[in-house]
Amino acid sequence: MEKIFASLSDWHQSGLKTALAVVTKTWGSAPRGVGSLMAIASDGRFEGSVSGGCVEGTVIAEANQLAHVGGSKFLSFTVSSEQAWEVSLACGGQIEILIIALSGDVSGKARALCDAIKARNAGYVAFDLNTGTFEFQPTGAPSDLAFDDNRLTLPVTPKYRLMIIGAVHIAQHLAPIATDAGYDVTIIDPRAAFTESRSFGDATLIEDWPDDYLAKASLDGHTAVVTLTHDPKIDDVALIPALKSDVFYIGSLGSRKTHSARLSRLEKKDFSNEDLKRIHGPVGLDIGAKTPAEIAISIMAEITLVRRGH
Repeated sequence: MEKIFASLSDWHQSGLKTALAVVTKTWGSAPRGVGSLMAIASDGRFEGSVSGGCVEGTVIAEANQLAHVGGSKFLSFTVSSEQAWEVSLACGGQIEILIIALSGDVSGKARALCDAIKARNAGYVAFDLNTGTFEFQPTGAPSDLAFDDNRLTLPVTPKYRLMIIGAVHIAQHLAPIATDAGYDVTIIDPRAAFTESRSFGDATLIEDWPDDYLAKASLDGHTAVVTLTHDPKIDDVALIPALKSDVFYIGSLGSRKTHSARLSRLEKKDFSNEDLKRIHGPVGLDIGAKTPAEIAISIMAEITLVRRGH
């Protein structure tokens, strides 16, 4: 969502008209879920997607026309419709898409929403379907998208983030993969030789002891923590605050023998067996990974599996 509205802000600042497309209903094997977004500029640029590439061309054309006249419009695509064959919707799915021509202070409102997302504020963004104006409301986020003839609301929840303990080789691969998957990534390591000699893409680097940093990080259910150093002095002190929090995923690098020793140490810190079962160790799905890049893929796959509840 942040990238969508950042693009809208930039495009409107440059004088372009804009529209937003939102998936409001799906049936069958639709490639994108309800709430999926695509921003469209009047010069043909777009950000995001509302299908697997099947209907984007039609949606962009409709959005560009609507952007000049205002208002909103529903589009429906089904495998049995003539238009579906034109856009190659051959997977058997059906989708309903709402397009809204945006107006008013689009740049300012979109930037305010981006700031709220970065600050991890929950709430919802409400759109007037008649005027195209919208605004972020910082209050309890609705669980689902909702709309009627006049109004659309989209939930805004804290952005998912990944805390990586250890500025090691695996982290160089894991950080950009997680960033591309939509996570805010922070790498924490007290060892200057590690943080200053490697590149980690867009991740934030913190040269500090992880227990000190995590104590101030407001760990929540939208956070994952992965320890990668193999050093108990660094990893264990990160696991303690993680286990005491509501983070949705905890993973630790190391062999089964290393992990068994880790659990024994943490038992002495008064953690129960149920607490310790939260730690995924050895970290990552068992895909036969050997290289740092492959291990990073296995870690991100397991984080995704846990987050999606499979």
